[in-house]
Amino acid sequence: MSKQFLAILAVIVVLLGGVFFFTSKDSGTSSSNVKPTNHVQGSTSSGVTLIEYADYQCPYCSAYYPYVKQAVEAYKDKIQFQFRNLPLTSLHKNAFAGARAAEAASIQGKFWEMHDKIYEGQDPNGKSGWVVSDDALNKYFVGYAQSIGLDTAKFKADYATSAVNDSINADLAAFKKTGFEQSTPTFIIDGKQVKPGYSLKEFTQVFDAAIKAKAKTTGAAAATTPAAETPAASTN
Repeated sequence: MSKQFLAILAVIVVLLGGVFFFTSKDSGTSSSNVKPTNHVQGSTSSGVTLIEYADYQCPYCSAYYPYVKQAVEAYKDKIQFQFRNLPLTSLHKNAFAGARAAEAASIQGKFWEMHDKIYEGQDPNGKSGWVVSDDALNKYFVGYAQSIGLDTAKFKADYATSAVNDSINADLAAFKKTGFEQSTPTFIIDGKQVKPGYSLKEFTQVFDAAIKAKAKTTGAAAATTPAAETPAASTN
């Protein structure tokens, strides 16, 4: 064999190895020392946190998106909202790419802005044009990055890192521990799955009930806590 042929063959092997490594990181496995993402909005004043596990290409998540946004805005002084990634790649081949774009934006402090852009740009039937390719990255996500004021060169570099993949896979691992059936969106309050309907009114009812239940629980706990002893009056 010629040296030129062997050199070309070596390059092909390296490239294929790189592709295998990168795609294998989408499998839902994550290093044990990588923590789940921590994207939160709102206040913890009531002690209630709503966690949403969602998929950026899921049509149901897209349908819920405006109502979740309205509800979180209405209750921002009372409840905390947390978003975590649950890309169902067996159903939505581009879901992991969407999560990767949001997490890359997060590195520059613009997670929520990218999160909103992706949902607002999704096709109503979940058949978004994004695909995992450089052309689509430039056409969709880099355009979103530019519109929200990101350093696009850094965004593109971060988008392709294993650290971003690991954070998404850590979310997948955290969801698995809940024991809930894998479906999107999944809403959780205090470890319990809640299923509000597609309206602000439905979310209001869920939030009010959760706040009331939390107040009752914390009130009962306070009532059973022994009061501190009052020091005896001085006789001097």
